[in-house]
Amino acid sequence: MTFHFKAIDHIQLAAPMGSEMEARKFFSEILGFTEIEKPEQLKKRGGVWFAFGNQQIHIGIEEPFAPAKKAHPAFEVDNIEALEQHLTKNNITITKDDNLPGAKRFYVSDPFGNRIEILEWV
Repeated sequence: MTFHFKAIDHIQLAAPMGSEMEARKFFSEILGFTEIEKPEQLKKRGGVWFAFGNQQIHIGIEEPFAPAKKAHPAFEVDNIEALEQHLTKNNITITKDDNLPGAKRFYVSDPFGNRIEILEWV
């Protein structure tokens, strides 16, 4: 082939109209992601973008809105136990899953019901 994939540029999750402040609270305040500026020509669409390391997650507005229940991003972390305690302290419901050999993992939902996987390879 004369082409090759280099990386995932970003992940997009949908959210209902007017949910930007709630997204900021969850992704910035609770998860610790950094909000990044959207390009001027995209601001009118609503939504908010975040980054951590070289990764980006974009929260886009979708009407009518329906959360992703099965499709999901999976974030690899260090010290999953500390993150689990932090999320629990912030009243985030955790669903544990021990079905992936070699990994500790659980699922959470963002404030809009989108599924998010958190895992640590052991």
